[in-house]
Amino acid sequence: MRTYVITGGTDGMGRGLGLHFLRRGDRVIAVASGETKGRAFLAEADRLGAADRAVHLRADLSTVAGMRKVIDEVTGAADAVDGLVFGAQRFRPEREETEDGLEFTFALAYLSRFVIGHGLMEHLERAEAAVIMNIAGPGGMPGRIHWDDLQLRDGYKGMRAAMQTSRCNDLLGVGFAARYPDARTRYVLYNPGFVATAMADPLPQPQRAITKTLARFFATPVDKAIVPIAGLLDDPPAAAVTAFKRGRPLPLTGTDFDPAAADRLHEVTTDLLARVAAPRR
Repeated sequence: MRTYVITGGTDGMGRGLGLHFLRRGDRVIAVASGETKGRAFLAEADRLGAADRAVHLRADLSTVAGMRKVIDEVTGAADAVDGLVFGAQRFRPEREETEDGLEFTFALAYLSRFVIGHGLMEHLERAEAAVIMNIAGPGGMPGRIHWDDLQLRDGYKGMRAAMQTSRCNDLLGVGFAARYPDARTRYVLYNPGFVATAMADPLPQPQRAITKTLARFFATPVDKAIVPIAGLLDDPPAAAVTAFKRGRPLPLTGTDFDPAAADRLHEVTTDLLARVAAPRR
């Protein structure tokens, strides 16, 4: 029996992967902040006869305290982690700040993956063939990191924030592998493309209606979109870090995967976390 930790695990692709692993006899710790969807996930696990192998770990991953809660509870409940799947994200058309004073999208979709990935590395290394699966946007829409304004205090746009976190996650994968050169754990960056999930719900009208209409005709159903992801979790790539778009390998070249930029982002992120952890006066 393998143990999988899935952020965003009670909805969309995270939920689909969690139920897939429960059906075949594995253990799933689904991390999400919502109580209603958490209860629904556990009810479905019960219908599958997997109630004893399903956990809803309720945590707000937009906060550093919530990220560290996940690390503490997972390390206290599991001897090893076979798969760590990062699926938590939530589009914000308007800029919001978390209780730590960070831009919401940056905190949820990038920083939580940084903190939890490093925090669970020891437990991942205890598994025979562990994988960190970062469901993000390699090879997707263009975007850049706003080094002089990571929190997007000036000129915020929801898509700009989303694309920045995608580029941050590209560099996170590259930097992660560089910091653990002898690790057995593999890091996979995966872009699933247009999938039929609830991602359009926060959009303002008429974009929400348009996106939902397009999804009915062009989006990949969750049960199909998770197949290649589950395959990579079962049979990890040989390389320390890899990137895929809808199952197609991507070259780790260009500015999106630049090692020097990855080092820079790592230093900026650790400095940011140190400031968040410092007592306020």
